[in-house]
Amino acid sequence: MPKSVTTSFSPLAFPTSGAAVIFVGGDGRPTTAVAELMGEELSRALARATATERFKGKSGSVLTLLSPSAGLDKLVVIGTASESEAIDITLLGGQVAGKVGNGQASVLLDIPGREISARNVADFALGARLSTYKFERYKTKKEPGEESAEEIALNIASPVQPSATELEGVAATVDGVNLARDLVNEPANVLFPEEFARRCEALRQLGVEVEVLDKARLEAIGMRTLLAVNQGSIREPRVVIMRWNGAADQTAAPLAFVGKGVCFDTGGISIKPGAGMEDMKGDMGGAAAVTGVMHVLAARKAKVNAIGAIGLVENMPGGAAQRPGDIVTSLSGQTVEIINTDAEGRLVLADVLWHVRETFKPRFMIDLATLTGAIIVALGQEHAGLYCNNDELASHLIAVGEATGETVWRMPIGKGYDKMIDSKFADMKNVGGRQGGSSSAAMFIKRFVGDTPWAHLDIAGTAMGSKETDINHSWGSGWGVRLLDRLVSSYYEG
Repeated sequence: MPKSVTTSFSPLAFPTSGAAVIFVGGDGRPTTAVAELMGEELSRALARATATERFKGKSGSVLTLLSPSAGLDKLVVIGTASESEAIDITLLGGQVAGKVGNGQASVLLDIPGREISARNVADFALGARLSTYKFERYKTKKEPGEESAEEIALNIASPVQPSATELEGVAATVDGVNLARDLVNEPANVLFPEEFARRCEALRQLGVEVEVLDKARLEAIGMRTLLAVNQGSIREPRVVIMRWNGAADQTAAPLAFVGKGVCFDTGGISIKPGAGMEDMKGDMGGAAAVTGVMHVLAARKAKVNAIGAIGLVENMPGGAAQRPGDIVTSLSGQTVEIINTDAEGRLVLADVLWHVRETFKPRFMIDLATLTGAIIVALGQEHAGLYCNNDELASHLIAVGEATGETVWRMPIGKGYDKMIDSKFADMKNVGGRQGGSSSAAMFIKRFVGDTPWAHLDIAGTAMGSKETDINHSWGSGWGVRLLDRLVSSYYEG
């Protein structure tokens, strides 16, 4: 895979040299505009090739013609015919980058049966640039040929061109997603809570106010459920509050994004099985996404006030670790009986959400957490689970999920699930049993948000070890950054 993709933009024109990429429909033909630019010689070559190969332009299919005409090295033909009307143009950009290989290519972004907008062109460029990410900083040996890998230079020729603002948004989003990917991919001996907090401080260069709360401050504030999770670790916990004030009215209520940041999760005294425990370095995927979206908002100078708050801990066994049966008093004053120390993320979120609610009075709160294995059983790796107490906020998240491809599925909450976490000895217990585990976990979190509009995104199946796509070949996906940025730009900015 190449090191990176650079993009330039121009009106529709067919190249006279190098490589070209075109899109065809179910009849194997491009749009009339592209066909006219190709000319008769190349159009005949394309017709012969599609007939010989029985190429029907099925969505995602690829046909490559080598030296199809004088001066042109190759013509890459990509099918876009689909049973569904929807085409994920961001994924299409990643597919093109993967098929072009190294070097320069011109992409005629004119798709049969689809009207191309400036946002489409920007999303295509975004997908191409996201597709080349690799996490290799700890590899000391390269595969043959990787040392000399070239860049892809794509000239995107289209009926419309994106604005400078849209292109700034692309660059900011690429950096924000890749920041989140880096954080999730880092090993836990490198990215422990103090180091994660230090990396957040780099956002100050973009104008983000960053406040780091250390252990002494957390004790003074009273974040006792968060501290209880961390008490078995030799590493100190941190809570990081990131503030971006981009709205014209800097006193306006902010949007709040809260992330679970368990930098490593052994399960504590309720220890996990050894097989696959190495993946628990990614149990801070929610905190990574929040950090990434705060980067995007600041880098593109979003006209909004936003808070990013992350709770950073390790969940380790040891003589000081919390035990099943312990009762802890949360920052809210509500008491929690610990039934299972491996249900720790909700304890971290409880104190951070309450602190954000009481301190900043946000317009809404959205938390992201790799919270339950149950959500993977329910939804696989196709969607994140969405739990929400506000229909408007839920509908906005569903819509931007469809627009970005970071899809969410609304899951049930209600009195029945809430009753599952009632405790005989405290106000609540931290698990409600195996049945409906993701919903009872959401109801636990809901007890710490009051009447603030709130959404909980369970991203256990999408943030780490997620399925590979044309724009993501990384174990840490950076899921949630594009979703939340699009939520802000579509509904809350300005």
